[in-house]
Amino acid sequence: MAPQRRANQSDIAERLGVSVSTVSRALANEIGISDAVRRDVQRTARALGYKSKHGNGPAGGKRAVALVPLGSATSGLSGFYFGIVEGMRAQAAEAGMVLDVRLVNESVVTLELIKKQLLLTNSEGVLLAGIDAWDGLVQWSAEADCPVVLVNGADPKMQISGAAPANFYGAFMATQRLIDAGHRQILHYGQRHRATLLQRQRGFQAAIAANPGVTGKIVYNSECPTAQLLADLLAGIHDVTAVFSWNDIAAVEMLGGLYAPDSPLPKGFSIIGFDDLPLAGIATPRLSTIGVDREAIGRSAVRLLMQQMDGERAVQQVETGVSMVDGETVFSL
Repeated sequence: MAPQRRANQSDIAERLGVSVSTVSRALANEIGISDAVRRDVQRTARALGYKSKHGNGPAGGKRAVALVPLGSATSGLSGFYFGIVEGMRAQAAEAGMVLDVRLVNESVVTLELIKKQLLLTNSEGVLLAGIDAWDGLVQWSAEADCPVVLVNGADPKMQISGAAPANFYGAFMATQRLIDAGHRQILHYGQRHRATLLQRQRGFQAAIAANPGVTGKIVYNSECPTAQLLADLLAGIHDVTAVFSWNDIAAVEMLGGLYAPDSPLPKGFSIIGFDDLPLAGIATPRLSTIGVDREAIGRSAVRLLMQQMDGERAVQQVETGVSMVDGETVFSL
């Protein structure tokens, strides 16, 4: 049997109905070629198994840029996003993808900034870590045929794919753990500025609704800072015996006051966080929380992006399972 002929630029040109010159210039990332044509050429080159004479050129491997929020990367959430970045890098390396990770100020992420980062890194796709989609981004992504994947994010309109922890079920699990311990009046301390955090609220509400005789109330951080909530709890304003916090940071900030020797709270007062950040493990007492496999989320996001670079058009929301981390802050009544 004769050896199979290797694909060449003429094969790519014939498949797409363009000139060989256009293919050559697109593979070399020369100016004067539209983004849409360049991506079509590079996608077809990969599908045909074309090997660039430059070895690690655009046709030899996918290139993507990951934009990570600077504030989250340098705050108490640094452990969360460090794990996600490690997962993205590991999956990209395994798949032969060139991944450029850039820290950005999430408060000024615009479409122009994303386009600039794509150009600077010569990338074909974008991973947005902790940055939510907006209508202008969705429209541009479709028109430019540039894949975008949310990392630790979810698009309620189902227009952009994303990878995130199982926020709804994790919140249900946390709330049910408190209920199983005998708590009947439970407060959820939450946020409502992101779809992922609203899923945690809905998981809390679903668990409350599934257990007759249990009541729940919701307090939002935007309206009641953590220090104020702590003061209100100590003053008995909320009349609850347990708290499910939307994340570990807020929960840990309250631990010292909740469990102080002179705390007026009833015996057995309990609190659960979410994320199992490093600070949850070193807190005193050790915070009970929901464990999140952050590296798995990062790996899932890269796999989603690679599928879209290969032509997948279905919007997918991939959830990574979570687990209960039994610390020292859940007590039976």
